[in-house]
Amino acid sequence: MVPALRYLVGACGRARGSFAGGSPGACGFASGRLRPLCGGSRSACTSSFDIVIVGGGIVGLASARALILRHPSLSIGVLEKEKDLAVHQTGHNSGVIHSGIYYKPESLKAKLCVQGAALLYEYCQQKGISYKQCGKLIVAVEQEEIPRLQSLYEKGLQNGVQGLRLIQQEDIKKKEPYCRGLMAIDCPHTGIVDYRQVALSFAQDFQEAGGSVLTNFEVKDIEMAKESPSRSIDGMQYPIVIKNTKGEEIRCQYVVTCAGLYSDRISELSGCTPDPRIVPFRGDYLLLKPEKCYLVKGNIYPVPDSRFPFLGVHFTPRMDGSIWLGPNAVLAFKREGYRPFDFSATDVMDIIINSGLIKLASQHFSYGVTEMYKACFLGATVKYLQKFIPEITISDILRQVAVRGPSWLWQQPMKVSDNNIYCFLWRCFALLLTGSTCSFK
Repeated sequence: MVPALRYLVGACGRARGSFAGGSPGACGFASGRLRPLCGGSRSACTSSFDIVIVGGGIVGLASARALILRHPSLSIGVLEKEKDLAVHQTGHNSGVIHSGIYYKPESLKAKLCVQGAALLYEYCQQKGISYKQCGKLIVAVEQEEIPRLQSLYEKGLQNGVQGLRLIQQEDIKKKEPYCRGLMAIDCPHTGIVDYRQVALSFAQDFQEAGGSVLTNFEVKDIEMAKESPSRSIDGMQYPIVIKNTKGEEIRCQYVVTCAGLYSDRISELSGCTPDPRIVPFRGDYLLLKPEKCYLVKGNIYPVPDSRFPFLGVHFTPRMDGSIWLGPNAVLAFKREGYRPFDFSATDVMDIIINSGLIKLASQHFSYGVTEMYKACFLGATVKYLQKFIPEITISDILRQVAVRGPSWLWQQPMKVSDNNIYCFLWRCFALLLTGSTCSFK
């Protein structure tokens, strides 16, 4: 298909001296250095770039910003299928700035998380983006959790996480007056931010440096051109053709794909492997009533169980002052379906045929049953939350929001009810289909 797409790094090293810039085009897209390639007989207007990034979320925008700041002579375009940027995973996640304590020492994840948190705080300060470094407690409420907590603490020290300390019950009360626990890790470097605001700032930096953002451009196909476009002086300098669902085309030399929940499918279009396959999960968060938000000051997390790819139900403060409680994890039947009954036959068949969901379900069946039970019955989740803050009751829960994995998304708020029979039946169907609701994070 497009084997040349894999050599972006080497191309960027040669880019400054070998790529020519372009003049502004009038093709109806966002402003930037475009090369118009519109022939007189063509129904769709075509532009060319040295590099195209597919995906206008925070990963795609950060990649575009970094490339254009390092290589200002390149013409770079970002393609986004929605009318606005950062409207899926980026704009709909818990907003936590993690410190890097959870990852294996010396791993790339650990290094990127620790360095990334420091760079994000610095960037927010430079740009005047609001954030709160409210900290996090990882709390052991049972005696058997203490060895895992101490092991996690040692891991955080090896990863270079700033300010970590083990604290006892009296110090837990000082940090979180309503939280009970035997021992906790205090992570003062953990914070919260609105990641969509960060992503939009990245987009502004990118455009101010001369980059182009093309919205309403849903990629349908990526292929190598067989011949030069009609009436074009570029020849085969831009051999990669990216087509959208409207019949419009973009030509370029190199492609970077950052397509969120569609990463595997876009990767396959570009000629690369679609593995690992994405399986969509929705995580339900409970929302604490505003008059009860005084119960939680910062992030409160349980001690994670390393057997499962999930951090557990936790307490998450938000930039708007609200407190999220959760999440659990339930299988979704549409990749970007934010309502319980959203359904896509294509996505469901992909889950059944092409993913490793059945294997995952068989490995974590009991965990999946527990998640399903908590998803169906509000009281079960509240009972778990009371292990940390006993004062919380069912009447303190205002409503429910939902996010989706593997990197989280959310849905519009819906009322919480223990007697929602339709939601119960829908989730029971998920259990019968898969045997599990384990989540990726």
